[in-house]
Amino acid sequence: MKIVIGADHGGYALKKVIVDWLQKNGHIVTDVGCDSTESVDYPDYALKTVEDILRGDSECGILICGTGIGMSIAANRHYGIRAANCFDENTAALSREHNNANILCLGARVVDESKAIDMVKIWLVTEFAGGRHLTRIEKFSS
Repeated sequence: MKIVIGADHGGYALKKVIVDWLQKNGHIVTDVGCDSTESVDYPDYALKTVEDILRGDSECGILICGTGIGMSIAANRHYGIRAANCFDENTAALSREHNNANILCLGARVVDESKAIDMVKIWLVTEFAGGRHLTRIEKFSS
C-alpha cells in the first residue's frame, strides 16, 4: 500500500518507528517530514500529507503530533479528507469501518510505540463497511 506520513517535532520519534515498520512490512512510504525534533508548525505537515492524498499519490496517510488533535483539526479542513484521531485499537478499527478514515492521527505523547504500531496494523487491514455509514459520510465528504 502507498502511505504518506507526516509529523511535527512532537511526533518525529514515533514517525521514525512507524516508517520503519511500514517499510519492513512491504508498504511504500512517502515521508513529508518533519526531519528532527526542532520546533515546527504542525499545519504545514498536515497540508503536505493531505495534498499527497488528494493528488492520488498515496492511498492513505498517517499524521503524528503530541496529541493527534492538532493534526486531525488541520487535516479535516480539506474536503475529501477524513482524519481520525485515535487512541486505541478499537477507535482505529472503527474509524475505518464506520467513517472510512483516510488519515490516521496519533498522539506521540498519548500512545506508546507498541500501541501505535498495533493501531496502524489494524487500521490498515480494516475494511469500510459501507451501507448506512456511506450515506452518512457522503453528507460531508466524497
